[in-house]
Amino acid sequence: MKIDHIHFYVEDATLWRNWFISQMGFQAVSTGVWQNHTLIEVVKNGTVCFFLSSPLLPESPVAEFLRSHPPGVADVAFRVQNIEKLITQALNYGAKLLQPIVQKPQLKWAKISAWGNLTHTLIEGQGNWELGIENWQNKNHSFSNSATPVTFTGIDHVVLNVAAGELEPAVNWYEKVLELQRQQTFAIQTDWSALNSQVLVHPNKLVQFPINQPASPNSQIQEFLDFNQGPGIQHIALQTSNLVETTKFLRNAKLKFLEVAPTYYTDLQKRQNIPLNLEELQAIQAQQILVDWQQNLNNNQSEIAPLLLQIFTQPIFGQPTFFFELIERRLGYIQGEKIPPQGFGEGNFRALFQAIEREQIKRSQS
Repeated sequence: MKIDHIHFYVEDATLWRNWFISQMGFQAVSTGVWQNHTLIEVVKNGTVCFFLSSPLLPESPVAEFLRSHPPGVADVAFRVQNIEKLITQALNYGAKLLQPIVQKPQLKWAKISAWGNLTHTLIEGQGNWELGIENWQNKNHSFSNSATPVTFTGIDHVVLNVAAGELEPAVNWYEKVLELQRQQTFAIQTDWSALNSQVLVHPNKLVQFPINQPASPNSQIQEFLDFNQGPGIQHIALQTSNLVETTKFLRNAKLKFLEVAPTYYTDLQKRQNIPLNLEELQAIQAQQILVDWQQNLNNNQSEIAPLLLQIFTQPIFGQPTFFFELIERRLGYIQGEKIPPQGFGEGNFRALFQAIEREQIKRSQS
């Protein structure tokens, strides 16, 4: 299983198509109308594909979504091996079949309900899914795309926020329905607030799906739930092979990022066996990138620990709900073998939590 695309429901799909082009280096690839009531724009960067839909008429499902939620992710679509099996599992565990299986040449797809108002489109086969949508009028004309050096190599993970007490039921649901498995667990607490998180991973490692719940009444997760009016996707992490250069470009394109506390880099330099030279550390600090690595237990200077680099945007829709993460997973070399960084560094997780918390405190004081 892997993520095929992410579907955003927004008020103006064309405006957001242009935003993804100018702010994040995406390319527009097609536009069309679905069932005369919904405008759909499709943008891509590397292997990452986003659908952007906005209502043309009140009966559009996008209009219904926006009456209950701010703009954001409505559907996470997966390419799967056995769509019938997953649908059976979904129905057995309380999901609704929102779209029965549609079969086209080399392609089958269906849609199920998930947590809250989130849905999952399940796609089997090698066909182009957008061409399989019934009553999709694909205009597919040329667009004015700006040249960009930014290339995203994939979606690293997608994060779901759920209400207090829903973490374990949600984790169980994704284990039973989509066959994800538990990996890391986090319990982050500061003097201000707290959260609990469970990372879920598909056995093939191509899907990582952390789920968060608030662990205090003023938690940033609770703030998200309040503004989102229920559970939803908090952020999507986009992979890049050079996070420093990617961040430079996006900052120049006026994309706004969360600020990192200056003490973060002071503390970072106190850690032993930093797998970065001084020039790299300075470049990372200049771009306010978070960095974490697996400690070298053998203290062998010839070994290089796998490295995790991350940075987070400000919420993109104006309310403190959805944002993007950019991530680089840099290979390490241990006993002559290439070792990829797995999971999530707790130091980075805490630093992200604290950065969002500072923004939350600013909002509460304004």
